Parts: sequence; structure tokens; C-alpha cells
Amino acid sequence: MNQHYYAGTGRRKTAVARVRLYPGTGAVVINGKPMEEIFNRPAHQSLVLKPLQVISQSDKFNAQVKVEGGGISAWAGAVAHGIARALLVMDENLRKPLRDNGLLTRDSRVKERKKYGLKRARKAPQYTKR
Repeated sequence: MNQHYYAGTGRRKTAVARVRLYPGTGAVVINGKPMEEIFNRPAHQSLVLKPLQVISQSDKFNAQVKVEGGGISAWAGAVAHGIARALLVMDENLRKPLRDNGLLTRDSRVKERKKYGLKRARKAPQYTKR
């Protein structure tokens, strides 16, 4: 593809999505497969398409995405973040509607590290009095 595109990088947990937005019909291709093949949950599909629906242009762009790291939910969040950033590169006036829907904010929640003396990040061994 030698067409002009708008690029954006999205992140969520340990997932990183590199997004390219092309003028098109609304097809979203993730790692070479259609979006429906990767995200079979409707909640994930709607999250991915939310930035385009907010600006009501979901059928005006094709998205080509490469995602790595993390799991499926993190992928969906990273792709949505990347699409929102790519839309911002295209038109700076979209900043307000995208920010009002929380699509430009990087979700900073990541897995907490395990602490010594504990079984997990916060779960302590069972206390026995006697």
C-alpha cells in the first residue's frame, strides 16, 4: 500500500498497537486478520471502534494494525488508543470529543509486582493464632 496514512501508537498493560488509518470503507485488519477473527467478544469490538464512532466516521477509514504483547483485552484497549491518536494526527480539532470519552488517556493500570513474604502482590499467607 503506497497510500497516504495517519499513524498512531496505542498502549495498554504490556500490549503495544501500531495503527495506520487509510481512507476507506471501515475495514479493520489486525495482524493480517479481520478484526472479527481476533476479537470475537462484542465488547472488544465496540471498544476498538469507539474512537471512530465518537467522531461518527466509522465507515470512512480502514485501519491496519500490528499488535504485540499482552492479552486480548489489552489488545483491544491498545488498538482503541492507537486509533484515537491517529485520528488526532489527522485532525487536531478532534481532541476535545476524543478526550471527553477518555480515548486519549493511556490506561496506566498494570500488574502489580509480587512482594517477598507474600503469596501474590497483596495476598498474605494465612494467619494462625495457635
